[in-house]
Amino acid sequence: MYHSVSFVFFLAIYLALSMSLYKVFNKRALYPLHMLQLEGYNEGEYKAWLAANKEKIKAFRYAPTSEKTLLVMTDRAKRLFGTHCRLNRILLAVALVAAVAAYGISPTLAVMVFALLCVGIYYFQYVVLIYANRINYPREMKINQGFYDSAQKKVRDLKEKGLQVVGITGSFGKTSTKFITSTVLEEAFVVQNTPSSYNTPMGLSKVINNELDEKDEIFLAELGAKEPGEIAEVAELVQPSIGIITAIGPTHMHLFKTIENIQKTKYELIEALADDDIAIFNYDNDYVKPLADKTKKRTIRYGMEEIDKLDVYAKDIAVHERGSSFTLGFKDKGEVKAETKLLGKHNISNLLAAASVGYVLGMEPEAVARGIGKVEPVEHRLNIVDGGTGIIVIDDAFNSNPVGARAALDVLSQFEKGKKIIVTPGMVELGDMEEEENYKLGKEIAKVCDVAILVGKKRTAPIQKGLMDAGFSEDKMIVTKNLDEATASLGHVAVVGDVVLFENDLPDSYDE
Repeated sequence: MYHSVSFVFFLAIYLALSMSLYKVFNKRALYPLHMLQLEGYNEGEYKAWLAANKEKIKAFRYAPTSEKTLLVMTDRAKRLFGTHCRLNRILLAVALVAAVAAYGISPTLAVMVFALLCVGIYYFQYVVLIYANRINYPREMKINQGFYDSAQKKVRDLKEKGLQVVGITGSFGKTSTKFITSTVLEEAFVVQNTPSSYNTPMGLSKVINNELDEKDEIFLAELGAKEPGEIAEVAELVQPSIGIITAIGPTHMHLFKTIENIQKTKYELIEALADDDIAIFNYDNDYVKPLADKTKKRTIRYGMEEIDKLDVYAKDIAVHERGSSFTLGFKDKGEVKAETKLLGKHNISNLLAAASVGYVLGMEPEAVARGIGKVEPVEHRLNIVDGGTGIIVIDDAFNSNPVGARAALDVLSQFEKGKKIIVTPGMVELGDMEEEENYKLGKEIAKVCDVAILVGKKRTAPIQKGLMDAGFSEDKMIVTKNLDEATASLGHVAVVGDVVLFENDLPDSYDE
C-alpha cells in the first residue's frame, strides 16, 4: 500500500502542505513572542499574562497588535524564534508520520489525523514558545553572564580612574529623577546616563559596554526590580558610591505583595554602598523616612516638609500653568531662587533629589539652580502638550500610581479658567489594592474635575463608584471602550480654554 501511486501522491501533497503550514505557524508565533519579550522572557510573568489575557491569546486569529512597544527582533529574539521554528518543524514531522501511519488503515483517517494535529500545533503556538524559551534559557544565561561580567569589570576600571556612579531607585520617580539629575550635573560634569527605563542587568550592561567611556565623570544608573534581590544584583553590577531612594509606594503589588517587601528591596541599594559612600533619601515619603533614619552611612535628606531636619529643601513653592518656582535651600550653603518648567510638587521632589547629588559633589547653589532651569519635562510625565487648539493638554500617560495620580490632580486644580477634564483608565498593577485605590481615585477626581472620561467600563467600575459616592454628576461621567472612543468623546465636550489631563495609559499587553 505504501508503494502505490496514490500513496506517493498523498505524501507529495502533504509535504507541500507542511511547508506552507510551517510558514503559517511561524507567523502566528510572532504575537506570543512579542508578549514574551514584553515580559522580559520571564516564563512566570508570561504565564501570568496568558492567564490574564485568555481572550487575546486563545483567539484562533490574532487581531493586529495595539501595544505601544513593538516587537524588536533583537539577537535574543532571533535566537528564540529560530528555536521555535525548529520545534515547529519537529511537530510537523510528527504530524506527517502520524498521518502516514494512519494511511495504512484508511486515507480518510490520515487526512483527519493530519488536520487535527496541525490545527492543534497552530492553536498552541503560545505553548510551543514556552518550550523554545526553556531550551534557550541556559545559553541565554551564559551570554548574559558574559555581558554582565564585562560591564562590571569596565565600571570597576573606570571607578579607579575617578568615575562616580549614582544609583537611583524607587517605586516611582526614578526615571524622571535620572534625567533631571543628568541635566543639573551637566552644569559641572560630563555625565552618562541610561536611556528611557533601562534599569535591568542586561539593559544596564548594554549601556555600560557600548556607551560608557573614560571621558565620563558621572554615570547615572536607574535600578529597577520586580522582586527581592534584583536591586542587589544591579547594584553589584554598577557599583554605586551614591544611592538615591526617590519614593516608595504601592506599585507592582501583584508581585511584591506588601509595602514592607518593597522597602526591603529598594533598601538593597543602600546596603550595597560602602561605609564611606553617601545615601540620599526623600524624607517627605512616609515609607522612605524610616529607611533614612536607620541608615548608619552618611545620609542626605531632601524634601519640602520638616525643613529643620533636611540637608536640601524647597520652600515658598508657587505652581502655575507653565511651571513652578521655589526657594532652593542647602543646609550649609544658603538659599537660592529656582525656576522650573516642570509641574507639580512631586516634580520639585525629583528636582531636590538632583540638587542633593549636586550638593554632595560640591556644586554651588547657583549652578544647581541654573541646571534646574534647563530641565525639560519628560514625555508622558505631567508635561503640557500644546496642540494649537486653545485647549491645554496635560500628558501624564506614563504608568500611574496613587501618589502620582494625586499629584496630577493637584496640578490640574491649579488652573482657574475653563472646565477641568480627566481621561483615564485608572491605575493598574496594584495587586489587591487596585480596586480600593481606584475607588479613592474616583473620589479625588470628583473634588477637582468637571468632566470624567473613563476608558473601559469594567476596568473603571471602582472609579465610577468613587465618583458617584462623592456626588459627581452622572451626566458628567463618560465611560468609553477604548482610547480612540475616549478621544472622540473629548472632542464633543472640550472647548477653547479647557484643561484636559490624560492620566495613565494601560501598559503594553494589558487587557483593557
